Amino acid sequence: MIRIEPRPPVSGTVRLVLPLAAALAALALTAVPLLFAGAPVFTAYGLMLKGVAGSLFAFTETLTRATPLIFTGLAAAVAFRARLWNIGAEGQLYLGALACVWIGTGMIDAPALVLVPLVLLAGALAGAVGMIGPAWLRTRFGADEVVTTLLLNFIILIFVQMMLEGALKDPMGLGWPQSEPVLDAAMLPPLIDRMRLHWGFPLALVMAVLVHLLMSRTVWGFRIRAVGENAAAARHAGLPVTRVLLSVAALSGALAGLAGVSEVAGLKGYLTADLSPGFGYAGIVVAMLAGLSPLGVVVAAVYIAAVFVGADSMSRELGVSSYLADLTVALSLICVLLGGFFARYRIVRVPTVDAGQG
Repeated sequence: MIRIEPRPPVSGTVRLVLPLAAALAALALTAVPLLFAGAPVFTAYGLMLKGVAGSLFAFTETLTRATPLIFTGLAAAVAFRARLWNIGAEGQLYLGALACVWIGTGMIDAPALVLVPLVLLAGALAGAVGMIGPAWLRTRFGADEVVTTLLLNFIILIFVQMMLEGALKDPMGLGWPQSEPVLDAAMLPPLIDRMRLHWGFPLALVMAVLVHLLMSRTVWGFRIRAVGENAAAARHAGLPVTRVLLSVAALSGALAGLAGVSEVAGLKGYLTADLSPGFGYAGIVVAMLAGLSPLGVVVAAVYIAAVFVGADSMSRELGVSSYLADLTVALSLICVLLGGFFARYRIVRVPTVDAGQG
């Protein structure tokens, strides 16, 4: 007979090594479908590495892909710390993008020094509103935020499609459902000439540092951790649990909204219904890989982005399905969850007692 029992608390080194070990294990497991596809494993991994960092263009593309993942990863990490399960970052991203287009396509005529902060603020506020609603339903009526945030994703996307076919449709778009282009003054400028990497990436890094400081060095961060550990005990101790959850929801939604702004104002220049290939859902994987650490989110986001960019490059060279990137990300998450489980618990064998022995 076996039994699962808690382990003694693990060291910080073990918590740091676990995500790295999970990433390496996921890459090793991905070798199996590569072999079945008839691809030389080491050549495939070499092509993936070349596609990620083989040139300045490849490296900047990886960081460009990582930018929205940092924002959505932070959104998930902040909410999950308080045990507020935000599965709606995808919808909040689109709300941020919608606000960016609303403000940035000519509603306000102002120089870039004024218009760019306004666009960022509008996107953050729109994303925050998208998460405050489900959080209020949870605190007021006990509604499951997993269900409400997930269903809200579809509602928001349908609303965006309606706006792109109506009030926000570009009259010069030849009938395509897309918004008017954002004014140049509202765009986030590129970091490097002739590269797509833009100032949204440094902004994401700054937000990661700020969230880390908020979570680790402030009373508000202590309250979040306390509510996440035991909301009933925190309420008994006099902490304003409802206020903490609503403030966490606002911050989480705002971070996801900034992801939408960065994609529109930093990269694409206009809004379409296929703006995000699932950045909001991938942010959950990023947060879990990072162990809900805001600084770890940056590393995890770059890793996930590298997997997707590298897999795209490798698939073009070898004719292998690029869906291997999705498989690698899924395996990474499974390995992290298993590693976290065995770091907290151990399986022990308990000798059975013979019923005939007196």
